Amino acid sequence: MSYDLYIGDKAFSSWSLRGWLLLEHFGLPYRAHLVGLYAGTLAADLAPLAPARTVPVLVCEDGAVLFDSMAIAEELATRHPDAGLWPEAPKARALARSMAAEMHAGFQAMRGECPMQLYHQWVGFQPSEAVLKDLARLELLVSHAKTMATDGPWLFGDYSIADAFFAPLMARIAGFGLPVNSDVAAYMHTTLTDPAFRLWRAEGILVTYQPFPYPQPLEKRDWPISAP
Repeated sequence: MSYDLYIGDKAFSSWSLRGWLLLEHFGLPYRAHLVGLYAGTLAADLAPLAPARTVPVLVCEDGAVLFDSMAIAEELATRHPDAGLWPEAPKARALARSMAAEMHAGFQAMRGECPMQLYHQWVGFQPSEAVLKDLARLELLVSHAKTMATDGPWLFGDYSIADAFFAPLMARIAGFGLPVNSDVAAYMHTTLTDPAFRLWRAEGILVTYQPFPYPQPLEKRDWPISAP
């Protein structure tokens, strides 16, 4: 069995990152295909996969097409019940599902004001009250997850779907230098130093863009987590 995963530009596509991390982290066989998210060919590239119109898109060996990151996560968990995509303990699994679903649909202020980019850190960004509320909510969720975590550095001890869904938010925090408490800072470091994330970023920043997507009227400094 092998999957075909269609993704957008690695340095910017937060949704694509989630789908890719699920396959990469759990050792599921896949072939990745880059589509023209910023090159303007997205619709044409995805036309053979209708009704998909956004990335990521996962095509299963039996021809099933999934075009939503949460649907991809749940389908992979169903098809690979022994892979450990969700925590095993019922209470932890319920919380992980709820947190992943909230991340999938929420945190709109951070999505809008702090687009993911993996090249550098913007200097002097001033988060709005709405972004600060998102950060406070994030701190609460991470703290609550720690009460159910087994041994291990991830939200629930071992890596799970929830960690794949939270990864882009950790990149937003790093890319904009957002203020977080020590628990979130430690979790961000775990996420961004993870070999899978490092590989994704290393490949993404090989591409240059003119003009740079999502520019900010700010100075910039090096990405805060050192390169591998």
